[in-house]
Parts: sequence; structure tokens; C-alpha cells
Amino acid sequence: MTPLSPLIAATPPPPVMEARRWVADAVFPPERPLINLSQAAPVEPPPAPLRAAMAEMLKDPECHLYGPVLGNPDLRDEIAAQWSAAYGGDIRAADVAITAGCNMAFCAAMATLAAPGDAVMLPTPWYFNHKMWLDTTGIETIPIPCRPDMTPDLDAARALMGPRVKAIVLVTPNNPTGAEYPGATVAAFAGLARAAGAALVLDETYRDFDGREGRPHELFADPDWREGLIHLYSFSKAFRLTGHRTGVIVADPARLAEAEKFLDSVVICAPQLGQRAALWGLRNLMGWVAGERAEILRRRDAARAAFAGLDGWELLGAGAYFAYVRHPFAAPSDVVAKRLVHDASLLMLPGTMFAPLRAEGGDGVAEATLRVAFANSGPEGLAETGRRLAAFTAAFREAPAAG
Repeated sequence: MTPLSPLIAATPPPPVMEARRWVADAVFPPERPLINLSQAAPVEPPPAPLRAAMAEMLKDPECHLYGPVLGNPDLRDEIAAQWSAAYGGDIRAADVAITAGCNMAFCAAMATLAAPGDAVMLPTPWYFNHKMWLDTTGIETIPIPCRPDMTPDLDAARALMGPRVKAIVLVTPNNPTGAEYPGATVAAFAGLARAAGAALVLDETYRDFDGREGRPHELFADPDWREGLIHLYSFSKAFRLTGHRTGVIVADPARLAEAEKFLDSVVICAPQLGQRAALWGLRNLMGWVAGERAEILRRRDAARAAFAGLDGWELLGAGAYFAYVRHPFAAPSDVVAKRLVHDASLLMLPGTMFAPLRAEGGDGVAEATLRVAFANSGPEGLAETGRRLAAFTAAFREAPAAG
């Protein structure tokens, strides 16, 4: 092989793709089909009215052309208006950029914030794609431990803060834990970042499925929010536009001008069809989204019920698309996850994909936990998950060495 970047070579493989390889050659009994609890994205297409609207959009020749690097003006206008109303703040179109998905929004934000040798703070367990991007760009990740309620520990973060830290990243509702961070927690971390001259990057990809009513935080109500806040969002979940890659950055226009350099060199512009679909959805589908939220919350309750009576299992967090659980076995979570595929036809992601291992200085949480992405499984499937886990637990305890 010709030379390979050591940063890329040292980055672990994409977790969801790795998990798919576990099931690629597996054979599942007809009476026990696979229940896939690994994927954190909708598997159904956009609702029929949106698909019909998208078919009409494709008839417009301009739908197939490049657009502005920072996004279509009408979509930026609509986001500014709706976000201002939702958050009780002053958000203008110039504060909004559209990206090819929320992962791209994160990468663009990081490109404006940090360089190799700098550091960014991530709560553990972290969203693995955030960690992967920092690894591939030579930016150090400083883990922030979480409290028992799966919210990041502010005192620990304060002790870890230093001059190399350029940003604190929070995801709420959280991926992978499902935890919904209280507004006071978010505000406290914003204050910590600002006092240190760093940014708070707030990823709210799952905000449409927050179980709480009202505003999740008051950061945009601060007239000086542009000094330290970078907000990220995705239309993949709300309107099921996963394949159409439409994400959002809300930040100081001066920062977006810098992000434009990154975006133009990487992707040029977000896909036109996705942007037009997002705009149509914002104007026509918010009632439908409310129904989707109600269904996700129903599945959250079913996930909680599935784990409530399981011997030795501990539910650490549940919300939005995810439950995060502690398993009762001595074996590490990657071994447990693979055994679950073959012995119970259940696909979950191990905590080893979301946090440092003990050998890397971790506290053992990675080896002891699993992420359960319950959003694509109905209450019946989640009840069946509980039954299979009960049987698996008894069998695994009898023959743990088989893993």
C-alpha cells in the first residue's frame, strides 16, 4: 500500500458499519428474526405528502444545480424565523448555514475552532462520529465524565479546562445515552466555555423528540449568544431525510464566513432536493412531527418497561432514540454484543464504541454498557427484546466462557 495517514490509520472503523458486519453472515432462526437496535436513524421513507412534493421539486431544472455554499436563502430565512420563535431569541438568516448533514455541520464547526494540537471536550459516553473526526484531524479529545443521571459533570469539566481547549461539545437529547440535559446544565457549560474563551457546540439533532415541554434551554435569549454558542441540527430525524443530507449550523456570521471555506472545498453545497424538502417540511409537516414525537415517547416507555424487570441489568438513561444500559456480565460489552447477535438475534452497539477502554485510561463504563436504539422498534418488538434478554442472561451466566 502507498503511504497512509497515521491519523486515519489510528481511527477505529465506523461503528455502525462494523456492527453490520457482525450480522452479514449470521443465520437467524425463522422463529427468532433479527431485531436491529443498532441504527440511530429512521428506516422508513419520508411521509407520502413530502415524497409527492419532492417529486414535483425534481421537475425544476434548478433543483439539479449547485446552490449557495451556505445554503438556500429561503430555507435560511425559515429556520431563522422558526428557531427565533422556538427559543425566544434573535436568530437571523445570516446566522444560519445549511450543510450536507449534521456530521458535516460538526466538521465545519470544528474546522473554524481547532487545529492539530488543540483540544475539545466531549462527555463520555460520546457520539462516536464526533470522536472520529477529532481523531482524524489531530485534535485531542478530553473526556468529561458523566454523573449517574448521564449528565456531564460540570466540576470535572472545570478541573479539566485548560488553554488548549477550544470547545465543549454537548449533545442533547443525548446520543448515545438518551439523557435530556436540563437547561441549567447547558447554561452552566456555556458559562464555563465562555469564561475560558472557548465555544459551546450544542448538537440538538434529537430535539424534536425531547420528552419535556417548552424550550430546552435559554441560550438564544442572551443577546450576546453569538460570542460563544454554535448550534447544530439535522433534518434527518424530523422529516426522515437521512439520504438527502441536510443539516444546520447556527452561529456568528463571521464564523460562518470561515466555515464557508471548509464547506466549499469539501462539498460545495448541501443537496438541493434535501434543502427544498426541509423547507417544505418546516412549512407543512410540524403537526406530523408532533405525532412522530408522541410515537417515539411511547417506544421510550416500552424500552423502559422492557428493562425494568431484567435481573442484573441497569437502565442508565432513556430518551429520544436511545436507551443506555449496564449489562450484568463480567465479559466486556463488545463480547456481549456479539453474543447477543448469535444467541438472541439482537443487534446493539457496545459501550466500547462510545468511551475510552480501561487500557486507554477509561473507568470501565465502556466495557460495562450497551446502547439500545429503540426508535425503529415498536412496543411489541421491545417487549420481545426484554424476553430474549431474560433468556440470554440466564444462559450467558451459565456458560460465559463461550463468548
